[in-house]
Amino acid sequence: MPLDAEDMIDQGLVAPERIDEIRRVARQYSVAMTKDMTGLIDTADPNDPIAAQFVPNGTELVTTAEELADPIGDDRWSPVPGIVHRYPDRLLLKPTLLCPVYCRFCFRREAVGKTPAMLQPEALARAYDYIRQRPEIWEVIVTGGDPFILGARRLADIVQTLDAIPHLGVIRFHTRVPIVDPARVTAWLVAALSAEKALWVVVHANHPRELTTAAKEAVARLVRAGIPVLSQTVLLRGINDDTAVLETLFRGLVAMRVKPYYLHHADLARGTAHFRIGIASGQRLVAGLRGGVSGLCQPTYVLDIPGGYGKVPIAPNAIRADEHVDGWIVKDSTGVEHAYPPDPNS
Repeated sequence: MPLDAEDMIDQGLVAPERIDEIRRVARQYSVAMTKDMTGLIDTADPNDPIAAQFVPNGTELVTTAEELADPIGDDRWSPVPGIVHRYPDRLLLKPTLLCPVYCRFCFRREAVGKTPAMLQPEALARAYDYIRQRPEIWEVIVTGGDPFILGARRLADIVQTLDAIPHLGVIRFHTRVPIVDPARVTAWLVAALSAEKALWVVVHANHPRELTTAAKEAVARLVRAGIPVLSQTVLLRGINDDTAVLETLFRGLVAMRVKPYYLHHADLARGTAHFRIGIASGQRLVAGLRGGVSGLCQPTYVLDIPGGYGKVPIAPNAIRADEHVDGWIVKDSTGVEHAYPPDPNS
């Protein structure tokens, strides 16, 4: 069973002087952490990067002026319960709002872990009908919450229902489970993901210490079943805002046959200002990766525009026009600029 706030207090993961603040946070936001993650915490380190992700902090009760209850505009783009349809050819399906852990920086922290935690059968049927009636939808991203917290039978029902919709080309699952609760990735769960359509899994990992032996074995079970696996990471102050940490994380993922997909700039969720770094700092970190690690190890640095306007890449641009040069100026990975000839057909 995951640990709640009281369990964290009982196990000494919270300093005595912080107990009251932790309980106040737990009254407002969901709290849970798996034993796998608890075992990674260095209790002697007040800035432990694993604890910072999952153990509540009183600063979560401070909301800054720019922060939002729905930072990426899920509600604006939800035509029926359980569906977020922001882009023309793809949408999110949220069958559950439960997670095995509740990340302290989560952009859905206002909703996850709350009741009703499961999309009821009637609402799920309506969500499927919404997808069936729109032939422009090519991809369904099953998220939540964490869909891998569902039993294998429920997962199989979701996969089989989506697999039977003719105009769908891709089914994608977003999950933290293989990293934070790897024992859940059983042979039954893997079998439940069997589909004729392309099915992808995107795991969430933020620090190299999360890539435990158990996590590697869980991901290997997916990969050996022929399921391609990508990853997403959130750029977080004090956790991974360091080029060496990111390099180690992304190399570790690629060695597990996981392609780093997205590096997210942290969203403007309420009570999360202490996790965010500036965009300029993020761009410097991303630029530092270029040339230092293989292209396989480099995700796209993205920002989800507040209000529901979608993701955009925000990595620094290595090429620019210059009014004093006939052509382009290109900056290499060491920062040295080079001339590139003008486009002959422009």
